[in-house]
Amino acid sequence: MSPIWRRGAKASLFAVCGMVKQFPEETLPEIAIVGKSNVGKSSLINSLIGRKGTGRNGLARTSSVPGKTRTINWYSIDECLYFVDLPGYGYAKISKTEQQKWGKVIEAYLSGRNALKAALLLVDIRHEPGANDVMMMDYFRAFEIPTIVIATKADKVTRNQLPHQKKILAEKLGIKSAMILPYSATDGTGKDEVWTAIENAAGIEKG
Repeated sequence: MSPIWRRGAKASLFAVCGMVKQFPEETLPEIAIVGKSNVGKSSLINSLIGRKGTGRNGLARTSSVPGKTRTINWYSIDECLYFVDLPGYGYAKISKTEQQKWGKVIEAYLSGRNALKAALLLVDIRHEPGANDVMMMDYFRAFEIPTIVIATKADKVTRNQLPHQKKILAEKLGIKSAMILPYSATDGTGKDEVWTAIENAAGIEKG
């Protein structure tokens, strides 16, 4: 039988932190969700737990304004694990001072969190990864953080285009194409594969 969160998860916003000292205690496995602004992090969270919509119906709120999120948000998933949504990067209109401030908070989380079991690195399947995406992949590799690369917006390319787009992403990120999981929050493409990867990373037994 599929785990309960695949059939309709009990999920809630657990903590909203703007400073390192606000980070909650490490009590459950944590899966960090990382990517540039507007790559689809909130849509991924909502679709994985079966929440439709991006307003009141959604758990994670999406925004039409890139770079708006300035907090690290912990989402409790069936009291089994946390999704930890990190602020999107790469939005040019954020001041350098603000970027540096948030860079330090994000680095403090990624480098010092024992409960962190894996990072989901989201990239848009339609475009070549940017310098920040490559930098994050290099960071995860250097600090030996298990990384699951999710190619979002998979419904925007044809089935025939998928292998080519995955090859482009893989070459730029320096990984094997098989490590990339195409995903669509719109039609559910890749949902089971992503959940399996999360389960394995978090060490959660399949029900």
